[in-house]
Amino acid sequence: MLWTLLTWTLGGAAQTTIHGKVRDTKSHPVPGASISIKNTYEGATSDSSGNFSFTTLEHGDFLLTVTSQGYNDFQQPVTLNNQPITVSAIVKEKLDEMRAVTITAGSFAAGDSKRAAVLSSLDVATTAGSNADITAALKTLPGTSQVGEQEGLFVRGGAGYETKQFIDGELVNNPYYSSVPDLAQRGRFSPFLFKGTVFSTGGYSALYGQALSSALLLESIDLPDHSEIDASFSPLFVGAGTQQLANNKKSSWGINYGYTNLQLYFDAVRQDIDYFRVPQVHTADANFRIKTKSGGMIKYYTTFSYNQLGIRRPDVDSADLKDAFGLRNYNWYNNLTWKEYLKNGWKMNLGASYSTNKDNILQQVQNGGDQPQAFSDSAFWMAYKNFTLVHRQDLSQAKAVFEKKLGGISAIRFGSECWYSYDNSNFNDTFRAKLRDNYTAVFAESDIYLTNEIAAKIGGRVEYSSILNKSDIAPRVSLAYKTGKDAQVSMAYGIFYQKPENSQLDYATNLGYTRATHYIINYQKMSNDRIFRVEAYYKKYDDLVKTVPLFYSFYTTFNNAGSGYAQGIDFFWRDKKTIKNFDYWISYSYLDTKRDYLNYPKQLMPNYAATHTASIVMKRFITKIKMGLNVTYSYASPRPYYNLMLDNTNKFYIADQGKTKDYNSMNFSAEYVPSAGNIKAKTFLVLFASATNVLGYNAIYGYNYSFTGSEKQAITPPAKRFYFVGLFLSWGVDRSQDAINNNL
Repeated sequence: MLWTLLTWTLGGAAQTTIHGKVRDTKSHPVPGASISIKNTYEGATSDSSGNFSFTTLEHGDFLLTVTSQGYNDFQQPVTLNNQPITVSAIVKEKLDEMRAVTITAGSFAAGDSKRAAVLSSLDVATTAGSNADITAALKTLPGTSQVGEQEGLFVRGGAGYETKQFIDGELVNNPYYSSVPDLAQRGRFSPFLFKGTVFSTGGYSALYGQALSSALLLESIDLPDHSEIDASFSPLFVGAGTQQLANNKKSSWGINYGYTNLQLYFDAVRQDIDYFRVPQVHTADANFRIKTKSGGMIKYYTTFSYNQLGIRRPDVDSADLKDAFGLRNYNWYNNLTWKEYLKNGWKMNLGASYSTNKDNILQQVQNGGDQPQAFSDSAFWMAYKNFTLVHRQDLSQAKAVFEKKLGGISAIRFGSECWYSYDNSNFNDTFRAKLRDNYTAVFAESDIYLTNEIAAKIGGRVEYSSILNKSDIAPRVSLAYKTGKDAQVSMAYGIFYQKPENSQLDYATNLGYTRATHYIINYQKMSNDRIFRVEAYYKKYDDLVKTVPLFYSFYTTFNNAGSGYAQGIDFFWRDKKTIKNFDYWISYSYLDTKRDYLNYPKQLMPNYAATHTASIVMKRFITKIKMGLNVTYSYASPRPYYNLMLDNTNKFYIADQGKTKDYNSMNFSAEYVPSAGNIKAKTFLVLFASATNVLGYNAIYGYNYSFTGSEKQAITPPAKRFYFVGLFLSWGVDRSQDAINNNL
């Protein structure tokens, strides 16, 4: 009894008390941290205030460790000698890709990213008014302009050709069907080809170049989830295809064919344009994908299209004559990429692509009997309206990018790309122009994460064009700081160059690069169900191409004397939570921009720009009736228009100017999914219908002027509304749940 009491008393005297507090680098308490003496069972857990306390019978030198999920381990040597020990443990947050800040200045991400997506492929297809055209859906995002008379993405004061599209890192030379006067054309690619999309409204990565305003980065899908057969039927088109996944799920292949003919549609819906050759399109594509042993991917995609059309319109210079425009287009695009994971944290991305595009154009002035007319020297301006043009464009590319993890989630990537372009124009068999250019670029970029709250992307590229015989250096810097839960501030700065258009280089190969400097700052708060974003920007344009008239009315040379600016603010709000089973987004853009370029006599607001642009997109799938309903309303304030003519000193002046009326468009679409909720359904079927401009707004995009300037002709759409009804079938895969949830 005495021995037991003595042992207990001496043991109590030999105890050491350890207490303290666990905090992060911002002095916030860290609850639930595990504190222990290494290689013993002694320890404790921090409370809600980060405090802890425990006693130990151990004696001597030990290592105290503090561990907590999401933080790096903390260690401190301690000497246990019966004296109280106070520990102040500062733990650093682990760098984690899912929790770290992302640089969002100037870009909208979409697809199967681990981050919340802005737009998915199904979003594109079900956005009312888009009719599964990627560009049309992107026009509901802030920063874009509502331009209906020509194809392209017009971003923050930039012309359509200043936005470039890339598929798996490779430039797409002809992303839209060939231009037709005063008629915007669709994009060539289906949104369902892509698993990810980054739409950069400015300040994009140093891995890409030759886009003065914006870059649209499209990442193709990898292996499909299942083998499937697809078919589509509509009064406008028919199509069929298949995707076949190997039994070992290591490879796949697919083919598709589609035919479009608008004759039945034009018979049912009157057009204001006389189509003497109804638009017809044949498309075919094929792909294969192979998963490598190390988890990499080899992908090949090829697509071919042939289309033709012919239109007649009243000639603006004569009340009795017509302008007839005929087009035949051939386009072939190929893309081969190889992504591979190498040893020691290295990743390799190799890519190559080849495309060719040929346009055969016939333009005539015709009389009331549709017969071509010839003109005397006294009407030489009319004679120039009769022409033939054969134009072929070829582009070959190769690109290599290597990436290395630097510890944690920081990384560096670098590489090079080479383009060989060939442009051949034959005008009336009298003027021939051949342009060949070897364009090369080297680039490097690093992602630097100091903490989960602070990140930077620093990079640059050096470019050289043989046709310009000039090089440039383009630095890019982006920063991001997390200001709170799901909220952050980002900034971006960059210099961006672009070669003049080939139609300008045909006449003046002594031109230099055009240049834009971007400054961007944004705030974004994003959760799984809501996104709020506000972004301000300023762009400065230098060395824009100016038209130099050589003699009265006709000009054949250019220089780089142009300049301009664009500044504004964009807002975006998307909400999938407030109203049950209802998804909507709202975008608004304010734009202040002026340019002195082409034949502008001074800095003017470009005729494709509007000061205010807004869109509201709403989507609801009603499970009870197995139907989705979608509505889009878009608005743009008046756009300027000008008639620019030469005075007797051979200088351009504004002979007439004004503004169009406001642009308004309300679009509607609906999809009926009869297999929704039927888990035994073996066929996925969607009946889709849409109508654009359901309120019948009379749009005017601008005016064409006669040679003397005495007459002007409004540029309007060929019909007030466009209707579509189609049936889509898939065997082997069920996308009903995606349709119900809009892939949210």
